[in-house]
Amino acid sequence: MNSFLQDARYTGALFVALLALAGCGGPKGLYPAAADAQQRMAAETAATQKNAASIDTVATYMKLVEQMQTDGLWFASLAHIDALEQRWGVSPESSRMRADALRQTGETAGSEAAYKRLIGTPLEGAGYHGLGLLAGGRGDYPAAVALLQEAQRRNPTDAVLLSDLGYANLRAGFIAQARLPLMQALQLRSDNPQAQANLALYLEVTQQKAQADALMEVHRMSPATRAAIRESARQLGTAPLAAVQPAPRAVKVEASTPDDNATPLKLKAARWPGMGGQQANAGAATSRSSISRGTE
Repeated sequence: MNSFLQDARYTGALFVALLALAGCGGPKGLYPAAADAQQRMAAETAATQKNAASIDTVATYMKLVEQMQTDGLWFASLAHIDALEQRWGVSPESSRMRADALRQTGETAGSEAAYKRLIGTPLEGAGYHGLGLLAGGRGDYPAAVALLQEAQRRNPTDAVLLSDLGYANLRAGFIAQARLPLMQALQLRSDNPQAQANLALYLEVTQQKAQADALMEVHRMSPATRAAIRESARQLGTAPLAAVQPAPRAVKVEASTPDDNATPLKLKAARWPGMGGQQANAGAATSRSSISRGTE
């Protein structure tokens, strides 16, 4: 599998290099950024499609799709999930990947249906996690907390899930309840910038500014990231450490049936409202852990 991915990346890199050389003699100034992006996407897609036909096991194909999603090729991954399921059939694993891709491309109705199909399968925790993220995306943070708690009961050591749960608690106003999952997330994955930023946000909200500054300094957060955390804390307001609110009600989600009339794909960003930004921008450290599973 590693050799396959390396060959694909090498083919893509060579293709881009040849395009760049050919472009040296062409017209200048014609949307270079857009052209570069199109060239990279074309190269990656061509390399992937060329090699996908040679994949002879479902596990290898799933690793390919997972790598595409890690690289942010969510739309392309949907096409390959279709191909994978045509060849080997629908599985909980392919449904999870489809649900994540639909959420990341803004297809919330299709994503919700796909996550619900995971209820009652071995990936039920991932289903509740995704449904919680969708609830947060709608701004319904109490529902998000309840759904993420269901996911946590099934996957208690998932650091990204715990960080998402802590953040949802903050946004729902359950300030004291945010502390435990955020501390767990950071100790389980101390190298995870999402967990670092969400705990720093909690410390800012609870008026522990010295501790927040120390945490941001230890993890060498950029000035822009620190400013984004402080601005998010300002929006959330401050609260005493003992601000405990009633826990949200438990939820029950029924498994859904496949929807043959899924909404067509549209280009939309996937994010929690009020936090903004893409994964790599200044607000990413505070927002990405609340956007997607570290699969986004």
